[in-house]
Amino acid sequence: MTRPRFVQIHSLASYPGTLLNRDDAGLAKRLPFGGSTRARVSSQALKRKWRFAGEADHDAARLVPHSLQGLNVPMGDRSKDVVKHSVLPQALQGLPALHETAQAKLAEMLNVALYGKSGADAKSRQALFFGHPEIAYVQGVARDLAQAASQVPELLASAGKEPDKKALKTLEEQLKTQLDPLQKNLRALAEGTAGAAGLESALFGRMVTSDTSANVNAPVHVAHAFTVHGIERELDFVTAVDDLRQRSEDGEAGSAGMFDTELTSGLFYGYVTIDLALLVSNLNGDATLAAAVVQRLVKLIARTSPGAKKGSTAPYAHAEFLLVETGDDQPRTLANAFRNAVPLRGDVFLGAMAAMQAHLGNLDRAYGVHTQRQQLSVTPPALQDTPVVGLDALCETLRQRIEAA
Repeated sequence: MTRPRFVQIHSLASYPGTLLNRDDAGLAKRLPFGGSTRARVSSQALKRKWRFAGEADHDAARLVPHSLQGLNVPMGDRSKDVVKHSVLPQALQGLPALHETAQAKLAEMLNVALYGKSGADAKSRQALFFGHPEIAYVQGVARDLAQAASQVPELLASAGKEPDKKALKTLEEQLKTQLDPLQKNLRALAEGTAGAAGLESALFGRMVTSDTSANVNAPVHVAHAFTVHGIERELDFVTAVDDLRQRSEDGEAGSAGMFDTELTSGLFYGYVTIDLALLVSNLNGDATLAAAVVQRLVKLIARTSPGAKKGSTAPYAHAEFLLVETGDDQPRTLANAFRNAVPLRGDVFLGAMAAMQAHLGNLDRAYGVHTQRQQLSVTPPALQDTPVVGLDALCETLRQRIEAA
C-alpha cells in the first residue's frame, strides 16, 4: 500500500430554521449558482469552528475526543495586537514599572519588528497568525528588553517626569539593534521546531505580507458550503418583552423591542481537499501525526455544526452523508451535481443523492475511476458501488492509507 496524494471529503448536512452564517446586514450569506440563489456558509466560518471545537471547555481532560487541541500539538492565535495582549503583559510582569512613554516605545518597536514597517499603526497592520511557541519566543525577547530598560532610572515610572530625549533615543537604538533579527529568528524557529508556527498554520496555511519567507502553504482546501436547492428563508418577527413594565390597560405586556431576523433551512453540500504530501511536510515528515490530524478533521466535518444564534435556533446536526475519496489525480468537486438546483418538492435528500450519483457516474465514464471511495450514509439511499461504513471505520481506513510508506 502506498500513501495517496489527496483526500477528498464530500458532505451533505441538513439544518432547519437556522442562521448559520451572517453577512454585514445580519442576513444569511448567499451564493448565486446555476441560476438560483443558495444559502451559504463561508470557508472561513467552517475552519474557525473546526479550530476551536472543544476549546470552550477549559478542562483539557474533557475536550471532545476529535478536537484538534487534543493532539497536544501547539496551536496559535491570529491577531493584530499580539504585542498588547500576549507579549507585553508577560514581559513586564514583576519588573519595576516603566514610564508609559518607554512602554509605548517598546510596544511600537516590537510591532514594527513583527508586523513590518506599517506595524506602528494598529489600523494598518495585517492580522497575522502566530504559533504559541513563536509567541513564547517573542515574550522572552521582550522580557530581556524590558529588564534592560528597567535598569535605567530615567525610564521608570517612578521618575515622575517625562524621560529625557537622550534616554529615549538610547532605548530606541538598543531596541532596533536587538529586534532587527527577530523575524529571521522566528523563521529559524518555525523551520527547526515541529509545530512552532501552530497546527492551524500547518493545516490552513499562513500568509505574512511583510515577510513572505514566513508563509506556509495550505494543504487543507475548504470550499464554501451551499444549499443544493434554492434558498429557503423566513423573516421571523421577534418581540422582546419587558418583564418589569406594568401591563397596559388593554392587558398587553410592555414591549422592550420589535425586530425581524432571517432564518433559513437547507441541505448543504460541503467539500474539503487535503494535500497529504504537503500536510506531512508541514508536520515535519510525521505521517502518524498527519493521519491523526486527518482522522480528527473528518470527524469535525461530520459532527461539528457551523452556526450562530445558538440560544434561539439550536443549530446542531451531524452530516447525513460523507463520501471520502483517496487518490493521486487532481481533486475535483462534486458541486456541479447541484448546478441545477434540486427541486424543493418530495424528498430533497433523495433528489440530492440522485443528482450526485448521476454526476459522479458521468465523471467516471468520461475520465475513468482514479480514487478509492468509502461512504457514510445515515439516510438511504447510498451511492452505488461504494462501500458503506461507519465513521470510525472510515477514519481507520484513512489512517492506514496515510501511514503507508
